[in-house]
Amino acid sequence: MTVSVNLVNGVDVDALNNTIDAVKGQPELAKFQFNVSNLWVTGGHNRSTVNGFHGVLQDNQHNHVFQYDAGEPPVLLGDDEGANPVEFLLHALAACVTTSMVYHAAQEGIEIQAIQSTIQGDIDLRGFLGLDPTVRTGYQNIRMDLKIKTKADDRQFAELAGLGPRFSPVFDSITKGVPVSVTAERL
Repeated sequence: MTVSVNLVNGVDVDALNNTIDAVKGQPELAKFQFNVSNLWVTGGHNRSTVNGFHGVLQDNQHNHVFQYDAGEPPVLLGDDEGANPVEFLLHALAACVTTSMVYHAAQEGIEIQAIQSTIQGDIDLRGFLGLDPTVRTGYQNIRMDLKIKTKADDRQFAELAGLGPRFSPVFDSITKGVPVSVTAERL
């Protein structure tokens, strides 16, 4: 017996709509908490591990344990053990905008053949190095350029282009800010 799946952009639209309906009926299903643990290795090298999260009223495990090494390039006194943290931020932004666009386009029935993006961010190290208190330590500007292959008409294309920024949790967190609390205790 063959089961027909309504796939648009690789997304099971029926399952997506079932999820939306379930959350409409039980809003507490929408509350998620994601977790990452990080261990410093040496110098600018550290490793983050992602294994589980809480969502849909239960603890969940990924199918795999994901590990990400962060480092610094030699020009920033590292050995290039991995992308540096600010590059991971750009990756997270590009990935989240893309995923958000794909899922919402699928729900709207807008087919996408390809998406490519480039993203650039400007940082002035004088802030990080503590040389100038008027220079922020983080990104001063981020630019994202999307190239989208679709047969959508001009109206749908304009809608499509706005879906990623509109629904991306990472875009929202970066552009609107989010409270971050930091605590420390002895190991």
